[in-house]
Amino acid sequence: MEAFRFRQGRTPLLVSMPHVGTYVPPEIAERMTAQALRLPDTDWHIEELYDFLDGLGAHVIVATHSRYVVDLNRDPQGKPLYAGADNTELCPTSTFAQAPIYLEGLHPDAAEVEARSQRWWQPYHAKIESALRDLRSQYDQVLLWDAHSIRSRVPRFFDGQLPDLNVGTAGGSTAAPDVLQAVAGAGEGSGYSQVVDGRFKGGYITRKYGRPEEGVHAVQLELSWATYMEEDHPFRFREDLAEGIRPVLRRMVEAGVTALDRIG
Repeated sequence: MEAFRFRQGRTPLLVSMPHVGTYVPPEIAERMTAQALRLPDTDWHIEELYDFLDGLGAHVIVATHSRYVVDLNRDPQGKPLYAGADNTELCPTSTFAQAPIYLEGLHPDAAEVEARSQRWWQPYHAKIESALRDLRSQYDQVLLWDAHSIRSRVPRFFDGQLPDLNVGTAGGSTAAPDVLQAVAGAGEGSGYSQVVDGRFKGGYITRKYGRPEEGVHAVQLELSWATYMEEDHPFRFREDLAEGIRPVLRRMVEAGVTALDRIG
């Protein structure tokens, strides 16, 4: 199976979904615990939730493999996202609930981690790079939207309940102020709680490719599961909830794209 699916668009918008994949190769799955095989840390149903993207003319890259195979939003050299915090690895060995992913003694060694990186991490990022390069050849300014979601309560990473909308731009460094203000402004007054550059400031993808001085603006949105799905296994999608949050997501993405026209 290929590392990703890609849909060609017609606007200066590229949407990345690095944690939606659920495929685990059999030779890896046979070494994993029963709990891990439920893939509890997947960004469940994000592609379905963002079903408006084709209508916006977005270019879309969607991961096929589980983040437990390799985490596409982590530094390939293992550099932590948040210094001093609890960080998961390029090839995670524990779930967000701190349960082991692998049966005892069967976690991947350094050679296997490198092999997985070459096989699945590198192609995904090569496609992001080529897509952004193509977009920049057509447009002066482009937007990379990194779409994520997470359980509303994960004590390993944050206290209490996460806000519904978590906008990340690495402290404002990965997107121009006009873009960030437009995105955040579209989320304000929506009835959903929001924070900008709080606990989730943008992962590796946002920080790697967000270069506003070069015309590439990157925004990560970490969305609380509570806004659109059941948070316990089997992690069912809730269309009745999605009907509320989906228009907000669309407005936020559209606002970010529209703001590109205001940047000289």
